[in-house]
Amino acid sequence: MGIEPCGVCGGDGQMTNSFGNSARCPSCHGTGRRSDDGGMRDVTKTKPSHHRQPSRADAAPKQQWPSTFEGEQLAIQVRDCPSVSAETKAKLTLEIIEHESTHGRCTETFLKKIRKQVRPATG
Repeated sequence: MGIEPCGVCGGDGQMTNSFGNSARCPSCHGTGRRSDDGGMRDVTKTKPSHHRQPSRADAAPKQQWPSTFEGEQLAIQVRDCPSVSAETKAKLTLEIIEHESTHGRCTETFLKKIRKQVRPATG
């Protein structure tokens, strides 16, 4: 029984493109013989180390209260406001924390916006 040549490269073990560049055949890996493994080599990451999930202990604890002076004062005003529901207070406090994380500190415009939402309705 004869050795069958590679069906991709024709048995010479090299692939040449239209620019004249040459490389080893991806099917036979340069041997020129038909491969028993069915052609292309599997290069997917199958090691268990590639699929490790980060542990929950490594995650940083979520911030629960504003960190800047202006943010703390505003959160205290929100917390102590009797006319606002607990759900709205939690939402506004979270909004203050997120604003601090993106802007570094609470801007005057943001302070006015939150105070307007906390102010009791007149009418």
